[in-house]
Amino acid sequence: MPVKLSNEEIKGKRPGIAELEETERFPVAVIAENVRSLYNVGSMFRTSDGALIEKLWLCGYTGFPPRKEITKTALGSVETVPWENNTDTVSVIKKLKSEGYSIVALEHTDSSVNYLEAEYRFPICLMLGNEVEGLSEEAVALADMAVEIPMYGIKQSLNVSVAYGILVYHLIEEFRKQKR
Repeated sequence: MPVKLSNEEIKGKRPGIAELEETERFPVAVIAENVRSLYNVGSMFRTSDGALIEKLWLCGYTGFPPRKEITKTALGSVETVPWENNTDTVSVIKKLKSEGYSIVALEHTDSSVNYLEAEYRFPICLMLGNEVEGLSEEAVALADMAVEIPMYGIKQSLNVSVAYGILVYHLIEEFRKQKR
């Protein structure tokens, strides 16, 4: 029968900030383009920390620290996730492509595939967009592939931070499988 761990026991198993700085990160970068909700941005920081991604790019008009709404949801992960703000999404995509990243859009397109069936190449950059409009057409046009999460109810999409959590952890597991 499982016994719940205390917060102290859980924290004792986690690396410290100094140790984290020496840890090799997974070859996953993320672009969050025009994300309106600062709470979603904070949630993405927290998930990025848990997934140990290389870098979080906050592009377009996506809010960035310091903002109390981000800090509240991020729970300290703003300090542990490498991040950068750049209003020009296209320049970030082109930079990452020139560094050998494959670019994956989480978006409904005429060629999107189920994220579970896609073949991923690392290093990789996952792009997510605005809560209503999704990614810009310019960003989608530069993607090497588009993936989507199957939706079985009425709604066509999940909250951007929830969708991010699903995709980024899938990418980490795909990378770990490929590395074995």
